Amino acid sequence: MYDRILVPLDGSRFSEEMIPHAAGLAARGTPLVLLRVVDKGADEAEARAYVEQLAARHGAQGICVVARGDVAATVLDEAAGVPRTLVAMTSRGRSGLLEAVLGSVAQRVARGTDGPVLVYRPTGGSASDGGAAQVRRIVLPLDGSALSEAMAGQAAEFARWAGAELEVVRVVDTEGAAGLPPGGELAALESGYVRAKATELGRSHGVPINWDVLHGEPAKAIASYVAGRGDTILAMVTRRQSAMETAFLGSVTAGCLRQAGVPVLMRAP
Repeated sequence: MYDRILVPLDGSRFSEEMIPHAAGLAARGTPLVLLRVVDKGADEAEARAYVEQLAARHGAQGICVVARGDVAATVLDEAAGVPRTLVAMTSRGRSGLLEAVLGSVAQRVARGTDGPVLVYRPTGGSASDGGAAQVRRIVLPLDGSALSEAMAGQAAEFARWAGAELEVVRVVDTEGAAGLPPGGELAALESGYVRAKATELGRSHGVPINWDVLHGEPAKAIASYVAGRGDTILAMVTRRQSAMETAFLGSVTAGCLRQAGVPVLMRAP
């Protein structure tokens, strides 16, 4: 599915927290590239030495590029240079302050590429030296809409490429359940839907599958479900609300990115 994994870095420990997740995916034989983008006035030699030393510790290639325009454009240009490149990056970096994904480099990269981007919200509590994080499970949340199902095929292909199980989950928002069938009937309907989708994806893409029905506010329920699972990646779509705004901010996807503690494979429909 991918011929290269590209991890943009800004020299901070925050941006380095993506490396173990990317290294886990690369362990199946995909080249891993660490990219340090610098401004024209920065010390390019120092930045190059930094990324090459870091790459050597992870069996990766390290490259340093002087920004042509803004950082997001440079990352997109570098990714486009090798077809089927997966960009994997954190949602905040050098400042150490939480950035709204709206307007950040990660958001602009995700919006500017045709395929999914792997995004992780760093905690500041782990280093890049902890070894590769093995990926065993891709969790695909569905809500019954065509929008959420737009990610299904790519999530299944990603699971097959990663050698992972695909787990399809459906969240029943119990707080917003007014007008819906009674509890038992609703549970049966949702179980039938998610089981059928999981079975269909497993059969058509040749991946092992699992499924579950969760209850509660969607972002909280999904985040709680994957909490502590260091071997898990979420696969979700983002919704463009307008030409100036995407629903990274305030959406279920954004909530999961902030709360789940696992990388999120996301793409705009």
